[in-house]
Amino acid sequence: MLANRRTAAALGAVALAGALLSAGPAQADAAAPSPAASAKSAPKSAPKGDGAKAVCKRLPKTETRISTALTRLNGDATVPGSIARLEQRVTEAKKAGHTEIENYLNDRLTFRKGLVTTLQKRQADLKSVSTWCTAQGSK
Repeated sequence: MLANRRTAAALGAVALAGALLSAGPAQADAAAPSPAASAKSAPKSAPKGDGAKAVCKRLPKTETRISTALTRLNGDATVPGSIARLEQRVTEAKKAGHTEIENYLNDRLTFRKGLVTTLQKRQADLKSVSTWCTAQGSK
């Protein structure tokens, strides 16, 4: 019986020593990041220009997207995504007594009305950008 305990103790000690030895290299790796890991986390450099060439290149697509969005927002109640359609939904929620839904839709309506103003401002800005790009020969 005493021999079994000594054998068990010896096996336990060997297992513990093996666990400690195998954990050593893992802890060393965690302490010092590898060169590949530090290269990935390095901050990128600042832009070297204002991106004017790319803005001019994307200008027609951007103008189309803004125009399409404004057309949709200013559409009548049959146009999905229009302000008129959302106003109609707010009215229906109010009639049905769905206060929470009405509040939610009113918040969306407020955002959508503000979006029209923002898109109109961007559309006006893009006209002057278009003029500049043409003058630079970038368009």
